Amino acid sequence: MSTVPAPSVPSAPPPLDLDHPALFYRDEEEYLAGTAAFVREGLAVGDPVAVAVPAANLALIRAELGEEAGRVRLLDMERAGRNPGRIIPRVLRAFADSHPGRRPRIIGEPIWAGRTTAEYPACAQHEALVNLAFEGRGVTILCPYDATRLTAPVLSDAHVTHPAVIRSGARTPSAQYAPQALVARYNEPLHAPPGVAATAYTKATLTAVRQYATRWAAGLGLAEPRLDDFELAVAELTTNSVVHGGGEGLLGVWAEDRHVVCQVRDAGVLDDPLAGRRLPARDQRGGRGLLLVNVVADLVRTHSTPEDGTTTHVYFRL
Repeated sequence: MSTVPAPSVPSAPPPLDLDHPALFYRDEEEYLAGTAAFVREGLAVGDPVAVAVPAANLALIRAELGEEAGRVRLLDMERAGRNPGRIIPRVLRAFADSHPGRRPRIIGEPIWAGRTTAEYPACAQHEALVNLAFEGRGVTILCPYDATRLTAPVLSDAHVTHPAVIRSGARTPSAQYAPQALVARYNEPLHAPPGVAATAYTKATLTAVRQYATRWAAGLGLAEPRLDDFELAVAELTTNSVVHGGGEGLLGVWAEDRHVVCQVRDAGVLDDPLAGRRLPARDQRGGRGLLLVNVVADLVRTHSTPEDGTTTHVYFRL
């Protein structure tokens, strides 16, 4: 087992720049060569290190690190990052902000072969928004991509969301880097399935529409404690419509691919790409509603334009 020097705290603040490369790997050997080395380099200089990857890959890294794994924050991304909208505030920023004055190193693998078609656009947008969320913050975030199991469009998107790509140990700048363009590309229209009734609501009917949606979800098989989370998400989204979306909205509920889905539509426009992913200041009043929705839901998809208003789909796994 290799010997790692005792950690030392840097005497000067870290440089205020984000390093956000994608790591393309083809097998376990390449995966560990890139990730374990990244972790050990950080431990050797006393940087705080976190690893958030799917469970099988987490086990590989833990076994490779041995006793050194005890000095690393290890997270199962299939749980912590099931909803991609939760990863920035609850995984990446939560770890980075707990080490002020330091330069954290984080391995984040939000995209794996088991992701669904519904999840992927939110995953790609997450990767793009990492660059905005950490602008002016000294942190290194390495994002592994399985080059043998992920599709060509997914690997192509990785070049758009990351300023550099590491392949076979060689790092090259990405000529396709354009994260804002990708966020716009995946701002796709969202629709309820045919036959799903749209129920109108206003400030006067917020309680009634929340209770209606919760009864539908229960009838579709959603049970406690997830039913409480569903009710909270509906309450936050419909209240947001009343306050910011023109005072009224439309709601629908249905079952889809082992999930209960709730759609909320209103005339408002989300002009902050980090809405729901930004941690509010402790003394800030309000501004937590969309964040709470991201925290409790298994997936959140949003489409917002001045012409169409805002449509949000929240998914809760049965």
